[in-house]
Amino acid sequence: MIPVKGYTGQKVAVLGLGRSGLATARALVAGGAEPLLWDDAPEARARAEAEGFPLTDLGQHGALDGVASLVVSPGIPHLYPAPNRIVARALAAGVPVDNDIGLFFQSLGAEDWDRFDQPPKVVCVTGSNGKSTTTALIHHILRSCGRPTQMAGNIGRGVFDIDPPEDGEVIVLELSSYQTELARSLTPDIAVFTNLTPDHLDRHAGMGGYFAAKRRQFAEGGPDRAVIGVDEIEGQFLANQLGQGPADDRVIRISSGQKLDGFGWAVFARRGFLTEWRKGRQQASIDLREVSGLPGAHNHQNACAAYAVARSLGLAPRQVEAALRSFAGLPHRSQLVGERAGVRFVNDSKATNVDSAAKALQAFPAIRWIAGGLGKDGGIGGLLPHVGSVKKAYLIGHSARDFARELGEVPHEICETMERALARAAAEAEPGEVVLLAPAAASFDQYANFEQRGEDFAARVKALIGS
Repeated sequence: MIPVKGYTGQKVAVLGLGRSGLATARALVAGGAEPLLWDDAPEARARAEAEGFPLTDLGQHGALDGVASLVVSPGIPHLYPAPNRIVARALAAGVPVDNDIGLFFQSLGAEDWDRFDQPPKVVCVTGSNGKSTTTALIHHILRSCGRPTQMAGNIGRGVFDIDPPEDGEVIVLELSSYQTELARSLTPDIAVFTNLTPDHLDRHAGMGGYFAAKRRQFAEGGPDRAVIGVDEIEGQFLANQLGQGPADDRVIRISSGQKLDGFGWAVFARRGFLTEWRKGRQQASIDLREVSGLPGAHNHQNACAAYAVARSLGLAPRQVEAALRSFAGLPHRSQLVGERAGVRFVNDSKATNVDSAAKALQAFPAIRWIAGGLGKDGGIGGLLPHVGSVKKAYLIGHSARDFARELGEVPHEICETMERALARAAAEAEPGEVVLLAPAAASFDQYANFEQRGEDFAARVKALIGS
């Protein structure tokens, strides 16, 4: 555990008692603060009480009197579309509003770090798509190369649940826009921006607010090294703002598709090959085509980002290449869950929006596509340029009929349930084809979350193929 520093003897309110909220409460106690806990959900309050924490209804009049800070969990709106009622009271009263990420960076450094030969470092990864895979891949590379490392944030554990870092350790954090937007302290040593596509726009009042939330990871503390995906204009703009010209190798530009040989340091993937270009010459090349855990151009971009971080941390290209080849991938992200008679079954339940689904559809040459769920604003019209490899779509969930209308002449069948969609796709699939779950929709119409949806798909595949 990392104890919270700076609030000894003070009251700190914690709103939201999920994984990060409870971890923050424990860390506050360890640091000598008095946490005041609340969650509107009875089951969340019950979990806190089971750990021995008293509850304080922060919505009551005077509950925030004398409170040094209000720590808000990521899922609770603090600005748009409207702030939570308790957050609004804190803003009106001038009570500082923060989150666990801000407290973490405030608390991480310790007086005894002077004894370290190599002070610990923090790598933070943000972006619209690929940040979980990139975070996990960086962590995997470091472990494979014998570097001490821990992974937390929006993936794995809450930031306060990790152990105090040891000499030379690297803490790898995945951060969502909800987390970067609110953190009052945000000072990574290496900051990664994967890409930007429309998502969570209601929480950020549009693309400008969404990009601004991501940009804070680079603007607040000024990382020593920035790894920036430049396949969208926002990434190009961010790299331009951070660098002192194209030769500035404190900014490493990455791309999946572009050749980037005009910059001081760049890593790019083209036609399945990753290339590192530095100081006017090629430094290394890796064939990614046979790396089974990283299929498709979108995963090649993730590989470029992780490679750039690893090289920034002093690892050799051959070390990184070996680690890439042993990466198994993350559940629900282009995850191969089974194979039968030459047909592969791939779980990409995390593809909850059009952009991530488009990347999944471009990763395989012949697809039986299971899609649908609770559709998002804009529908799936944006996927029509990417359905050339789709042999047939099998549509499930609340938006199945809406998706069917948008697909038009693309062969499709309304199946409604995962059970029927998988059975029909498997029955019609031919050797060499992929049965792909890439919903392009949220899961909440039929499942608690995208993980449960992916687990249902994987379990049914295993039952189908008898493994």
